[in-house]
Amino acid sequence: MARRYPKELLWKLRNEIPIAQLIADVLDVPTKISEGYLRFLCPHCREFNSATNPQTNLARCFRCKTNFNPIDFVMALRRSNFLEAVEFLLALERPPPRRPRR
Repeated sequence: MARRYPKELLWKLRNEIPIAQLIADVLDVPTKISEGYLRFLCPHCREFNSATNPQTNLARCFRCKTNFNPIDFVMALRRSNFLEAVEFLLALERPPPRRPRR
């Protein structure tokens, strides 16, 4: 049976997880700052002809003309499906499980 997520939750994942931080810090994608923009190695074409836009929280590769939101980027980089990407991003927001004391 297919799992469904509320549209509000998906909106939050797409818009409230800073894409530049996700790319550089969480996913550890090679990046560089050029002309004031965070450039990243595109997971599709492997080029640095890219940029992130903090106002829209989107990333774009100008070579292969691909736009990414945080969910799309996780799917492309980790070669995962939509549900796996959503679960990955949700795990970032959850605190790690506590171990029982012995």
